[in-house]
Amino acid sequence: MEPIPYSDSYLRAILERTRVIAMVGASTNVRRPSYFAYKYLRERGYRVIPVNPPAAGTDLLGETVVADLDSIDVDVDMVDIFRRSEEAGAITDSAIRIGARTVWMQLGIRNDGAAARAKAAGLDVIMNRCPKIEYGRLYGELGWGGINSGLFSNRRRPLRTRTKLT
Repeated sequence: MEPIPYSDSYLRAILERTRVIAMVGASTNVRRPSYFAYKYLRERGYRVIPVNPPAAGTDLLGETVVADLDSIDVDVDMVDIFRRSEEAGAITDSAIRIGARTVWMQLGIRNDGAAARAKAAGLDVIMNRCPKIEYGRLYGELGWGGINSGLFSNRRRPLRTRTKLT
């Protein structure tokens, strides 16, 4: 996927004006990247509303998980998409419908048609970036914010073997 250039001032302006983030695809599994990003952004003062249909009605770090964007009863500044690129179109259309100001597609997610519709509706769009990583980069937190910490990996861990006690 081709990198998309965004100026630091553009990214910073979005992060500074955002107060409420709807994270579509937020996971209740502590080992998933969306859980880590969710927790990190909450710890930075954002209200992050988890959107995950199978987990709707459950609690995620003090916030009730909702089934879809239409179920959110507060104004949403940013919709953060943790779903496949093919799903980003419908989610973006929902973001436009609820009046979000920004659509942010996570790392590896790009949908140019959805981006064009969002821009035509007056929304800011970021694709193939992570707000957690960009926040850490722009505000000097990469060293302690979980980047290259070894806690998360996309590689399978080796199987543990039991040793006999003698």
